[in-house]
Amino acid sequence: MQTPTIAEAATLIAARQLSPVELAEHCLSRIEALDGTLHSFIGVTPERALQEAKAAEHRMMTGTLLGTLDGIPIAHKDIYCTSGIRTTAHSKLLKDWVPNVDAHIVSRLAQAGALSLGKLATHEFALGGPSFDLELPPACNPWNPDHFSSGSSSGTAVAVAAGLILGGTGTDTSGSIRSPAALCGVTGIKPTYGLCSRTGILPLAFSLDHPGPIAWTSEDCALLLQAMSGYDPTDAASVDCMVPNFTSRLRREIKGLRIGVARDWHEVENKVSPAVQNGIEDAIAVWRAQGAEIVEVRMPSLYDYQAAASVIMLCEAFSLHETWMRTRGDEYGEMLRDRLVLGALMTSADYMQAVRRRHELCIATAKAAADVDILVTAGAQKEAPRIDGVPKWGGLSSPGFYDPFNISGWPAISLCSGYGEGGLPVSVQIAAKPFQEPLLFQVADAFEQATDFRTKRPLLASSREETRAAAPV
Repeated sequence: MQTPTIAEAATLIAARQLSPVELAEHCLSRIEALDGTLHSFIGVTPERALQEAKAAEHRMMTGTLLGTLDGIPIAHKDIYCTSGIRTTAHSKLLKDWVPNVDAHIVSRLAQAGALSLGKLATHEFALGGPSFDLELPPACNPWNPDHFSSGSSSGTAVAVAAGLILGGTGTDTSGSIRSPAALCGVTGIKPTYGLCSRTGILPLAFSLDHPGPIAWTSEDCALLLQAMSGYDPTDAASVDCMVPNFTSRLRREIKGLRIGVARDWHEVENKVSPAVQNGIEDAIAVWRAQGAEIVEVRMPSLYDYQAAASVIMLCEAFSLHETWMRTRGDEYGEMLRDRLVLGALMTSADYMQAVRRRHELCIATAKAAADVDILVTAGAQKEAPRIDGVPKWGGLSSPGFYDPFNISGWPAISLCSGYGEGGLPVSVQIAAKPFQEPLLFQVADAFEQATDFRTKRPLLASSREETRAAAPV
């Protein structure tokens, strides 16, 4: 059995042609066979998952399914609180912490009938990684386990790409959904700021954190986001608005849409690899052939977005960790500890100047993109590097393509646009104006429907097979 998409599985379950129990067992079997190599899970909850699957199967047989996600196996990034289940943030500091409540989004997905298979690897507290001095190793790229999966929603992207789950949750403060989706060849969306509640999610930077889904296709992301979205009065940033139907524009033609290409970003300021450039050009060609109008736009500099985002993120992150940094600093991994120290070295004036600059950039972004419906640029700058060669400062050392949309709060999605050196995935990123997720999904889906990239999965040897192959004769 090949792992189906959420949309495929939901159709089969609704027709009583796929057992939620068999689907859960399929995913659990793949986790057992493959995750010893991939390290995408912090912890697996098979008994609970199978119990939930049996309940979903009963609803299937009695015609009382809760909706599209009923019986669908997912898992949660390990900064989402899960009642009665360890939530560690992939850190020694919380290795034994068991919350007594679920995060708001965890509850919403459970109420929709989704099956939780466990907790997924992350960079330590969503910032420090890939770290090799923690109790559990970092997640590895399923297209080549010697390579980086990016982060911080690393486990989610890896598990989706490898077919261990059909979808999962992530968070995005500076690209932490879109970057692992890009390097692992899956689809991930950072929704509009305030669309999804952050309640019960361990924060990194309050003013930049965005919860969102990762899945195999944009349609699957839309289905997950439907359940994840909605007003939460316990989250001060939550927006009280009507949640649209995120699948309402799928399979519609995009003729007449104006798509703006931010070429300076990926051709000048942070020049991408040839394979990434080819993927962007191929995507533009697809949309042009489908009737969209392609125009070039000139956006503010990536360096300005990066400067503002880095100062805000590091200052807000240090403010959250200051007490533990002073009293339990030796329990942090080296990579996170050194990154947090940067926040300690910044002043209140630095922070306020970054906040002021952020407001200016939001105005400039809206003005530059006023005449287009969609913005296009790169996702990751190049194919995934070797996991043992990632620099300590990661994305802090050079401008990336994700910060503009954390700074502005605009929705942005990363999707596979081809394959480059070593057969590793490359990606294109598209963004829309606030609360225009249905339009964003329409354009992403139009590209996926016109290409065959969603038919190719990574080829993986099981952990048991690798162990036998390595054993002496």
